[in-house]
Amino acid sequence: MNKKIYLDNASNTPLLKELSENHIKYLNKIGNPSSNHSLGLIKKFKIEKARTKIARIFKIKKDEIIFTSSGTEANNLILRSSIKYLNIKCIITSFLEHKSVLETVYDLYKYYNIVVKFVKNNDKGEINLSDLKKKLKEDEMPTLVSLMYVNNEIGNILNIKKVGKLCKKYKNKYFHSDTIQAIGWLKINIHKLNLHFASFSAHKFYGPTGIGFAFVNKNLNIKSFLTGGRQEKNIRAGTENFSGILGFTKALEFLKKDFIKHKTYLKKLKKYCIKELKRNIPDIKYVGMSESLKSSIYTIISIAIPKKELLTFKLDMKGIILSQSSACMSTEYSHVIKSLRIKNIIRKKTILRISLGIYNKKKEIIKFIKILKNIMEDEKS
Repeated sequence: MNKKIYLDNASNTPLLKELSENHIKYLNKIGNPSSNHSLGLIKKFKIEKARTKIARIFKIKKDEIIFTSSGTEANNLILRSSIKYLNIKCIITSFLEHKSVLETVYDLYKYYNIVVKFVKNNDKGEINLSDLKKKLKEDEMPTLVSLMYVNNEIGNILNIKKVGKLCKKYKNKYFHSDTIQAIGWLKINIHKLNLHFASFSAHKFYGPTGIGFAFVNKNLNIKSFLTGGRQEKNIRAGTENFSGILGFTKALEFLKKDFIKHKTYLKKLKKYCIKELKRNIPDIKYVGMSESLKSSIYTIISIAIPKKELLTFKLDMKGIILSQSSACMSTEYSHVIKSLRIKNIIRKKTILRISLGIYNKKKEIIKFIKILKNIMEDEKS
């Protein structure tokens, strides 16, 4: 069988080639980091060393890093703990957020009776900052703003600096951002962005699955929403994922070292892919800002093309792996696509998310577009 062409990097990136052998070694290390014997203490030392390295990269304090099992857990930890320990009474978010934010917010609304406000967005998925400002000014109740840096489905980049400045301007306002899709491609200076909280996950930037972290500003006194242990500064109970933490750190260091090289490469690859899709696929529309190289992340292209049944299945059978939207969604049109209010454009369209990675080659893009074009033309005949 021919090697498959993987264009679903926004769902999960392959493990770094440089990390594969080391990760197996990490997995074979025994000892609990909370134990007082030598094997446990060695693990604890290495975890703290990794934490220090990550802190330097993001220019934060190492005590502000709370390791979790995923980005979803990081989002839950931040949202749930802020309600409980910061006395948050209102959450401002958008309909464009990841389900791990939206469903948690709904849960908190249902059980804690908090006020939820949704900031407006246009049909390109751009957040209306004037509407955000209006909502922030409405009252002085303790409020958490939760807006993602890069959208995982359409690739839009939030003007995070402006959001951070707005949150800082008004009393009792806290800012959380799900930065998971931004890691490796956009520089993140957490304190300069006025973030109180941020979420991260390694499997989106060539690290192992099952490891993420929550940034929690050191001046905020929150505790774990899990019980059973005092790990991670008593903010996240549970035995630390030793191999995951070390793998997370190695992947982060790798991307930082070649940041400009990877960014330049992916920018060129996205530009080429957009040009060739336009040339070969009739009646193609770009969803959100994904056609832009400035307002959209280099790794994501969201397209709407004439509707074809079982299109992703047919592509898969030809060796092309990609998603119709987010891997976390099973419906044809996700909540993100619906929130754009573009029914007239997508009613007879299939939405595809092409997400590029550092291991993708130009020849793979050529082959993908050729196969897609053939499938579209076969359906016509």
